[in-house]
Amino acid sequence: MHNINKRKKLNTLAAAVIATGTLTCGAVNAAEVNATLEEVVVVGSRGAPRSVAESPVPVDVISADELGKAGSNDLLMQLQGAVPSLNVHLQPISDAASMIRPANLRGLPSDNTLIMVNGKRRHRASVIAFLGGGTNDGAQGPDISVIPSIALKQVEVLRDGASAQYGSDAIAGVINFVLNDASEGGSLIVKQGEFQAGDGATRVLAGNLGLPLTDKGFVNLSFQMKDNEATSRSLQRPDAQLLIDNGNVAVADPAQIWGAPKVDDDVTFFFNSGLDLGNGSEAYMFGNYSERDVDGGFYYRNPDGRGGVFTNADGNRLIADVTGDFSGDCPINVDPLDYLLRDEIIANPNCYIHNEIAPGGYTPRFIGNITDSSITMGTRGDITGGSMDGVHYDISGSVGRNESKFGLNNTINPSLGPDTQRDFDTGGYTQLAKAFNIDLQKQYGQTSVAGGVEWRETTFSVTAGEEASWIAGDYALQGFNVGSHGFPGFSPASAGDFTRRNYALYGDVESQITDNLLVGGALRYEDYTTFGDTTNYKLTFNYQLLENLALRGSHSTGFRAPTQGQANVVNSSTTLVDGELIQAQVLPSFQLGEGQLQPEESTSYALGAVLTLGELEITVDAFQIAVDDRLSLTVDAAPTSSQIAAMEDYGIPNPELLGSVKFFANDFNTETSGFDLVATYAAELFDGTTDFSAALNYTKTEVSDVGQYTDELKIDRLEKGLPNYRATLTMVQEWDSFNAFVRANYFGEYYAVHVDGIGTDADAAVTIDMELAFEVSEKVTLGIGGQNIFDQDAERLEGSKGMIDAGVPGNNWGGVFYETSPFGIEGAFWYAKVVYSF
Repeated sequence: MHNINKRKKLNTLAAAVIATGTLTCGAVNAAEVNATLEEVVVVGSRGAPRSVAESPVPVDVISADELGKAGSNDLLMQLQGAVPSLNVHLQPISDAASMIRPANLRGLPSDNTLIMVNGKRRHRASVIAFLGGGTNDGAQGPDISVIPSIALKQVEVLRDGASAQYGSDAIAGVINFVLNDASEGGSLIVKQGEFQAGDGATRVLAGNLGLPLTDKGFVNLSFQMKDNEATSRSLQRPDAQLLIDNGNVAVADPAQIWGAPKVDDDVTFFFNSGLDLGNGSEAYMFGNYSERDVDGGFYYRNPDGRGGVFTNADGNRLIADVTGDFSGDCPINVDPLDYLLRDEIIANPNCYIHNEIAPGGYTPRFIGNITDSSITMGTRGDITGGSMDGVHYDISGSVGRNESKFGLNNTINPSLGPDTQRDFDTGGYTQLAKAFNIDLQKQYGQTSVAGGVEWRETTFSVTAGEEASWIAGDYALQGFNVGSHGFPGFSPASAGDFTRRNYALYGDVESQITDNLLVGGALRYEDYTTFGDTTNYKLTFNYQLLENLALRGSHSTGFRAPTQGQANVVNSSTTLVDGELIQAQVLPSFQLGEGQLQPEESTSYALGAVLTLGELEITVDAFQIAVDDRLSLTVDAAPTSSQIAAMEDYGIPNPELLGSVKFFANDFNTETSGFDLVATYAAELFDGTTDFSAALNYTKTEVSDVGQYTDELKIDRLEKGLPNYRATLTMVQEWDSFNAFVRANYFGEYYAVHVDGIGTDADAAVTIDMELAFEVSEKVTLGIGGQNIFDQDAERLEGSKGMIDAGVPGNNWGGVFYETSPFGIEGAFWYAKVVYSF
């Protein structure tokens, strides 16, 4: 949603420069541009920059100031409030997806939206969302949360298929983060907040500084440091409460926590710089370094019922004979509720049960260290003289790296018996991306002609965990599970570097045919070393039907290449199948004999209108996106004999011990359709200036062709897991020294799901965000605010209002709310902040 303040005219042309590396545009003569032009972008176009209303495709422009007023310290949540077609699920127990959360534009997975910074493709995160709330299951998108709003000038959201212009991933659209380029001044922000429930305390210190780089350039520096305490929206699990009632004093209360993870030492640095080289050329460089530690919850292991740890396949107590020759005379077929016999077994030195080291059971803690770094360097300008006279060029190179180191604490490797440790280094993932771009563009009268070449190399790496995290100990053959329980470490056989290269050639033409008609077309060819090549096209137009009414539209084809992570990843996790927690193994499809992955392919149509009536501007855009051969994780299933044989051929240890396997497959087709309605209005009210903005999004996804690996629950999540309707209404009121920001967020009905697969049609809900700011002096501003200030509940599980009822689905796991809430389960969040500007 572009929140335009029509009184704040731009004195210079502020245009984001974007493309498959960059959207190049010729040098713009300021004398030829209306000095009061308000917001201009070249997102979706390589011609001269245009106003948002004149663009042939829908673009939202969100200022950094608007993002900063959203209350949340997470850029994803700030964007969700500003762009109704963007949804973010806060998933309380979801393996690594709780460390790097995915986001959805127009109902499609996070890796169907291309992310850019200063017009350059952003590298992906190393984390794959194995538990992605349905829509994002298996998605591997960039880590947007490392970008602090204080480092930004604005964010541009292109809501249109754009693979023909930008390459892989741009099926749903493009989000470009434009970094602050001020050469002077700065700000320092101190912020403290907490949820109304009394937990989740957040502390933030952020700053920005603009400096001149000689008298011809700038360096802009930003940092943010924050810590988030964990939250808990949990009841005691009925099985844990029963243990306590029977005298087990070692059980934690609550035994299992549903809530946001703890985030420590979350530090990020960004820099942006540019230098005028003379003769119409400039050099630029920008990048970041970010790091954080995350500590999240897992599922509780009951000391009388967890299979493969405390009990065997028949439900009897699992007892190890530690003599090695089975001379310990250990009992068999022991009822796990026979506590007297349990104590006798513990007293027998020849027998062992894990109750000896975990008498109250245990709940593993999934921990991670996430580091993210990038650097981009380039030069751009205008060629003068010779056959290339008038050509604008942009040559750049970039490197981006994201690393996730995983660990599992407060658990055991059951197969090691009494020799097990409790904390494990389980290994990690690394995503490395390199890119080189050459982009050229020239203006011929009212026609822009552009072309370029791009080369990319991506490497996904798996690092093995320590031996104790994956080894099959001496007790594996006695029925004990192998590996750190909950998330077994990556074995050396799983480790390795997996590299893919690709190059792209593109051409782009855009012409102002008449004063009223703009048309454009793009063609892109890409070749990958893994699956082959693909060619995509796009056609666009903008027709000024009346002085205050314009029509616009587009048609395009697109694609998303399977990531190297999806094609090669190995992962073990705990999942729920038929009401039982089991160890599930994710393996590359080819290691199961299932073949290689192919790209997703899309076809998009869009038609819209822009109406301007004085200070009121209204845009409406309808869209339809068909995606074939969508990639997703298959459902959990016991490995077949042919899959076991294939795993043995690839040297996977103990494949016969795997209870369940799944893999990525091109398995189904979808059709997504809907519309976006955006309106902005500026007025003078209450002796001040007032800006209103409203936006409504409707998105519906239908699974049009189902493959062999997609079940009914997955279809429900794909089709109904996100609200069909999302809307926001924002009001910004400004006086000389006081301003107010109020936003209402509407979330329509959706299909809410909890851990055991139960689902319900959740009711629509409205949340209210607010911030009040007062200028104490010219340099100091005090602010207070809140998100969801009326403490709107997420959809509650039946019987969860203070009740502990083992007969109610969902409550067996200690839940209060369905975990897939589009606005989170934590409730109201309040904060205060101080801003010092200089």
